Amino acid sequence: MTEHQGAQNGGQQQDGSTPPEPKPFTPITSQDDLNRIIADRVQRERGKYADYADLKAKAGRLDEIEQANKSEIEKANDRAAKAEAEAAKVPSLVAGQVREHLVKLHEIDAEDAELFLTATDPELLLKQVDRLLARGSQRKKTGNVVPREGTTPASGESDERQFARLLFDGD
Repeated sequence: MTEHQGAQNGGQQQDGSTPPEPKPFTPITSQDDLNRIIADRVQRERGKYADYADLKAKAGRLDEIEQANKSEIEKANDRAAKAEAEAAKVPSLVAGQVREHLVKLHEIDAEDAELFLTATDPELLLKQVDRLLARGSQRKKTGNVVPREGTTPASGESDERQFARLLFDGD
């Protein structure tokens, strides 16, 4: 509140007390006066920030604790990410071992295994093996079959052929 506002309110401040009488301005005439004024000002400012060093030390300690906690959290996050990555590799590793076992067990050709057994998930790999084996057994059942292959047809002549031979050969 300014002096002008205080005068409008009947000379009272907001808390109900009357403002102190302003000191009349006295010009600084000597270096001692200036030093005294600066010393008073420094003293007032020091009073405002008397616990500054203590607060600064506490703030530094808080920063250290936050950094320590943050690094612990980051370490935990890193461990969790590493564990998740390892867990994600497990189905692929299992599928590789299952693939090797099934190729040996069912005597699947290496080229067929490389071409058809591509799954990294064990369940899908088993489906691929079942389908590959089913195709092989289906091919064996209905493979390339020529019904009369290897048999000599009977030399039975038709009636028309016999007639033509008799007519032209005369035998």
